[in-house]
Amino acid sequence: MALGSLRGAAGVFRLCRTAGRLTGVRFSSQTEPEPLTVTQQNQGIRRIVLNNPRKRNALSLSMLESLRENIMADVDSDDLRVIIISAKGPVFSSGHDLKELTSTQGRDYHTKVFHTCSEVMTLIQDIPVPVIAMVNGVATAAGCQLVASCDVAVATDKSTFATPGVNVGLFCSTPAVALGRAVPKKVAMEMLFTGTPISAHDALLHGLVSKVVPEERLEEETLAIAQRVCRASRPVVALGKATFQRQMAQGRDAAYATASQVMVDNLALRDGQEGIRAFIEKRAPVWSHKAEKAHD
Repeated sequence: MALGSLRGAAGVFRLCRTAGRLTGVRFSSQTEPEPLTVTQQNQGIRRIVLNNPRKRNALSLSMLESLRENIMADVDSDDLRVIIISAKGPVFSSGHDLKELTSTQGRDYHTKVFHTCSEVMTLIQDIPVPVIAMVNGVATAAGCQLVASCDVAVATDKSTFATPGVNVGLFCSTPAVALGRAVPKKVAMEMLFTGTPISAHDALLHGLVSKVVPEERLEEETLAIAQRVCRASRPVVALGKATFQRQMAQGRDAAYATASQVMVDNLALRDGQEGIRAFIEKRAPVWSHKAEKAHD
């Protein structure tokens, strides 16, 4: 993973509060001091909130850069175990800011927008901790792409998902990369060709989200998943996530070869052996959360 080039940019503009670490990154304008994203981390769980409801949490270039910084801040720290991405307001994200995509901005700017967006989406899948989308509302275009890119997604039953770019003359080609890897091909194509929203329950049926819950249970259900992740060994989870992404891009035989080798590597980890000993001894494992080897 080529993450090193981004680490230096992460973790800036920090504000501290007693309830945990709160980070506000990249403001929407000089006259409006609200940060575009707000981050708080507590007990291994980092909460990143898209914080521009006035603009439907559009994934402007500034929003994407802020989200990237929030994701990458201390990403290799043992204290970080899982990330939850949610949003303020009735819209999770409406996708790209179309005002940034006019001819006035020019081709170079447009290239930077889509390059940065692709970078954020791939980072979500490449970083060593799971990323959970917590969705309560509308997720369209690149907003739907963001949900599809996350490892797990929990949505309220009132949430909807769409890729409506075709209706404004801009086919959702980059959202299609994540969408087409999350749902069956024909479902993705119908969404892309028509722009018609699907319900949360249809999103669950087709695999775009992991779980659908009533609005009043969204926080509880999402945190329950995050807390379960936190109870596992960090290096074991990291190895498993990286291997899952790698083998999914391979043919069957290559995938089994990759996964078999990783199982052996996992057994060589100190935490891999600790888990097996704890099971045999009928006790709770004591994880080191370090990628240290028990044997060669």
